[in-house]
Amino acid sequence: MAASSAMQSILARPPLNRVVSNRSTNRVNQFLIPTSYVPHLPRYASRMRVRCMAEEDQQEQPKPVTTSPSPPQPQQIPRPAPKVSTKFSDVLAFSGPAPERINGRLAMIGFVAALAVELSNGQDVFDQISNGGIPWFLGTSIVLSLASLIPFFQGVSVESKSKGLMTSNAEMWNGRFAMLGLVALAFTEYVKGGTLI
Repeated sequence: MAASSAMQSILARPPLNRVVSNRSTNRVNQFLIPTSYVPHLPRYASRMRVRCMAEEDQQEQPKPVTTSPSPPQPQQIPRPAPKVSTKFSDVLAFSGPAPERINGRLAMIGFVAALAVELSNGQDVFDQISNGGIPWFLGTSIVLSLASLIPFFQGVSVESKSKGLMTSNAEMWNGRFAMLGLVALAFTEYVKGGTLI
């Protein structure tokens, strides 16, 4: 180790013939080495480094090639599906999953049934309701409401069962359009005073 530091100090020192170039007197300075003992050092001697290899088993690890740092890629961690509340008050809340779904499903069936009866019998919506349509409406409402509520109370969400073309958003929008269509059909027949078709 001492030899290594001595070599480094000799190689790092500038040539002494420049330092000791002013020899007007024959007096020898005890701190300076005479120029005849200084080896000729090449120009790049100040950049040379001496390394000590204490063990032969240790090999120098190659330095990794540094390139321009790329931004870290965000990893998509799958999130667990949020738990669906099965409490009665949460399922039937105003912003809960059941009310709009049930109303949309009932409106889809009601709109198609109203148009089908109007085409077959020539009765408008108000005649259909007054001529025995109320028991059909109540029976259909109870069956569809129970069929829609049972999965919600078991903790099954509508989004987990939607795939491909039949998605939960498509059902929601179809139900909304059916609700508007049923109201528009009843309003148009009321204003017109008869059947739409």
